[in-house]
Amino acid sequence: MDYSAIYAQKLCSADEAVKLVKDGDWVDYSQTCSFPQLLDAALARRSGELHDVKIRNAIAMVPVQTIENDPAGSFTYNAWHCSGLDRRYIDKGLAYHTPMLFRHCGTYYRKGYAPVNVAMITVAPMDANGNFSFGLTNCAMQELLDCAEHIILEVNPSMPVVNGIANDHINICDVDCVVDSNLPIPTVKSPSATDLDRKIAEHIFPYITSGCCLQLGIGGIPNSIGSMIAESDVKDLGMHTELMSDGYLDLYLAGKITNKKKKLNRGKGIFSICNGSRALYDFLDHNDAILTAPMAYVNNPQTIRELDDFVSINGCICTDLYGQVSSESAGTRQISGTGGQLDFITGALEADHGRAFLAMHSTHVDKEGNAHSNIIPHFTAGDIITTPRTQAPNIVTEYGIASLPGKTTWQRAEALIGIAHPDFREELIRAAEQQKIWRQSNKR
Repeated sequence: MDYSAIYAQKLCSADEAVKLVKDGDWVDYSQTCSFPQLLDAALARRSGELHDVKIRNAIAMVPVQTIENDPAGSFTYNAWHCSGLDRRYIDKGLAYHTPMLFRHCGTYYRKGYAPVNVAMITVAPMDANGNFSFGLTNCAMQELLDCAEHIILEVNPSMPVVNGIANDHINICDVDCVVDSNLPIPTVKSPSATDLDRKIAEHIFPYITSGCCLQLGIGGIPNSIGSMIAESDVKDLGMHTELMSDGYLDLYLAGKITNKKKKLNRGKGIFSICNGSRALYDFLDHNDAILTAPMAYVNNPQTIRELDDFVSINGCICTDLYGQVSSESAGTRQISGTGGQLDFITGALEADHGRAFLAMHSTHVDKEGNAHSNIIPHFTAGDIITTPRTQAPNIVTEYGIASLPGKTTWQRAEALIGIAHPDFREELIRAAEQQKIWRQSNKR
């Protein structure tokens, strides 16, 4: 079969390709680095011509033109999970959040809960067999494409080729249009660690031992832990994570991740989505030691439990004295999303030697400069509960670790108050007493 001829037949401009979109359609950009920059801009140029087109995406890394340039209100943007950019759009009333668990994202597509009329995604260049690698985004890509009525590929040579254990490519025969692009794949800079981040990391680090398998979130605390690992005697770590970031690149380059001790996918690092630096993307290109996998596999607690010696480290925003955790909102203001946090907490609890940590600073400062405790008596302001108290893991602040699994309400209150900022401990004790979760014999 002459795949080059088929490619040439389906090649068109972005403006021609987006003519497939009709009034009332759902258009899906998949997630993070699969975002189709040329196609998004071309679709925005149809503002006023189209009516009630819904766009689905997650973790936007560049300005979304169908939001930025839509004077006629033709488009409604919806985010599975929020980047800082998505959060600003939601704050302005220009976008909406779609609640989900990452492991169920593919199911939403497969069962028709998330319809797709036109899929527009960025992929790596076609190989000799007519296949395009999904590159940095596996996620729920196959389920998305399987239910799409039309598929448009934005082909970009800066997208690395990353092989997967499943669902890692699409063939030219299965698409409607291809559009060539030379725009750089978006990158993100890893946040710098603060002194508080390093103190929190010091509490978690003793639980990371040679041969364990790591899932790290994004932020200063995981970066601090990565630095400690790089300077330690810990070795032969494994990687099994929903999102691969530059923190993992540093550990690979330091020789700390070998995946030799993994009980599952031995010798292979596994991720589902990736964003970070250009150096990270270049490291992944044709790297046979690292594979992508669908989120339904990576985030499945039954998969995670097979890894046995598994350590999950993620961030959170706030917790109450019962162990309920909010990791995605401040009151009703959407900050991020549930994502895979609950997936990995559940899997780590099921794994024989698994451990899960949720880390946060003990306080935050508001716009007026007033400090507030991130450990509160109870949630009342519409905060979204990401991790229910029935699955609360180890909560970490700069003052220590509160291990919550199996603990009574009074034990939780005592443990959490023990890692709260000292300035707020007395008022938290008074609240615990009023809530009938403080034993008279509890230490003060």
